Amino acid sequence: MDWNQLFEMQQELDTYIENNHDLSEVNLFHEKHLALLVELGELANETRCFKFWSTKPRNDQQVILAEYVDVLHFLMSIGIEKDFYYQSGGKLDLEDDITESECFYQVYAKAIAYREIPTNENYQQLFSWTLQLGNQLGFTDKDIQQAYLEKNQINYQRQDEGY
Repeated sequence: MDWNQLFEMQQELDTYIENNHDLSEVNLFHEKHLALLVELGELANETRCFKFWSTKPRNDQQVILAEYVDVLHFLMSIGIEKDFYYQSGGKLDLEDDITESECFYQVYAKAIAYREIPTNENYQQLFSWTLQLGNQLGFTDKDIQQAYLEKNQINYQRQDEGY
């Protein structure tokens, strides 16, 4: 996966949004971080992995992928805010039986840690756990990249339409 290309695209989108809105008084890092947590919750809701009380099946994989890509948009954006970018190669050493719910929990925990102490190390851990979550959800690099490219175009269109 060409993360450099995606980060460049995200930075261009962020700049486009910031230039079209009066955001001079907004703490963009905090707002984007909250958006990341909200999108992560929406993703968890679509997977239904935590709904032990329900027999209703999870949503369609394409819907879940779209939510996952929303998470990635804000994940990259909060890295860009602090001038951090994903450094591929930092694989996590995980147990084989880790659950989706545990992956979600870890992403939330790493996201909070990054907000409290925004270091490159904390960002790399957050990014790695988010990628692990994508793997747990069954997404390939090709799936993720294609969905990101499509959603990026939609985000520009939404901005142009006053979303």
